[in-house]
Amino acid sequence: MFVDFAYETADLEFRDELRAWLDENLSKFLADWGGDDDPGGPQSAGIARTQERRRDWQRRLNEGRWAAINWPKDWGGREASPIQNVIYSETMAKYRAPGIYNANGLWQIGPMIIAWGTEEQKNRWLPCILDASEHWCQGFSEPQAGSDLANLRTTALADGDEYVINGQKIWISTAHLAKWGLFLFRTDPDAIAEKRKHEGITAFIVDMDTPGIEVRPIKDIVGDEMFNEVFFNDVRIPADCRLGGEGQGWQVAMGTLGRERVGTAGLAITMGQDLRSMISTARACNPEALEDPDIRDRIARAWSQIELTKLLNYRALTKIIKGQKNWPEVPLAKLQWSHLAQYLAELAVDMLGPQGLLLRGATDAVDNGSWARLYSFQRYTSIGAGATEVQKNIIADRALLPKK
Repeated sequence: MFVDFAYETADLEFRDELRAWLDENLSKFLADWGGDDDPGGPQSAGIARTQERRRDWQRRLNEGRWAAINWPKDWGGREASPIQNVIYSETMAKYRAPGIYNANGLWQIGPMIIAWGTEEQKNRWLPCILDASEHWCQGFSEPQAGSDLANLRTTALADGDEYVINGQKIWISTAHLAKWGLFLFRTDPDAIAEKRKHEGITAFIVDMDTPGIEVRPIKDIVGDEMFNEVFFNDVRIPADCRLGGEGQGWQVAMGTLGRERVGTAGLAITMGQDLRSMISTARACNPEALEDPDIRDRIARAWSQIELTKLLNYRALTKIIKGQKNWPEVPLAKLQWSHLAQYLAELAVDMLGPQGLLLRGATDAVDNGSWARLYSFQRYTSIGAGATEVQKNIIADRALLPKK
């Protein structure tokens, strides 16, 4: 499969308009926040400050109609094409644009409400996602349903005009900050025993302040608390919080998960910038490392893999434009992301020497300890967005050794 697409006039206009908006607004935003670009994530500036910063940035994006480019124009979007999504992701990465407050809401949950929600639900929930007035989370994973999502067991049983929820979710990002969440619950508790576990799953919008919900933050390896356990104990929610029909949750979930990889084209750009930044920092604090043949070889390998990842994303885009399934590019891209994120983090601390291992607050810590933080934090990429072992099995079963 060759990469054989070209930008149309509308795509070039889209790109130029976005660049012009960023040229005018990004510097103002950074000046208002003291130039704090939060390179190390939540730990470097504090979670509260990081979230307020992202809320402000999303609101500015929304004012320019750049917050939800895939949404309908009537809802503040631009109805962006696949190519324009790639342009958006790559441009934001090149400008090192800040993170946004409602990433789950804008890229995943909002589109699902648009696709599956009633008019009342759209009017009720879409505005607060778009303008960042309320934070949203997404609750799918459970202790027995991680890579095998269909194994979820948290129940939502109908009781008149309400559903009663009991069970547990885990690894729910920002649940402790969220007002609302999109959750999957099992409305048919017999489905697993009857070996039809993909059935009997229903999607719900849940007010996180509802009595009976307990959110417990999980401290991760670098000391942040962004992941959570969520417990439901006889939680009652109104039936009008159901998104789609009863038993249609699997279809809702697949549409949502399909949007998780919107923007992956920008990851290769970001990784390339990270590599250049690592080299520049090493020249300043540990220049001898750059004369090491092994380090030089690893830099070359990293650069080659980043360029190949760009081409992988473009090949997936070519398939989308041709109306073909972008398979197996999606699981391959996920594996590349996991591998390169950890490879670069390990390369960084080796290039930067002892100073590169110093954490935030330590005397002589490089870039406020951000590289040392990434060295530990990037281990999550072996699990996040699909475990590496599961992705390899999928590729082997369906692409390398497909069953006849």
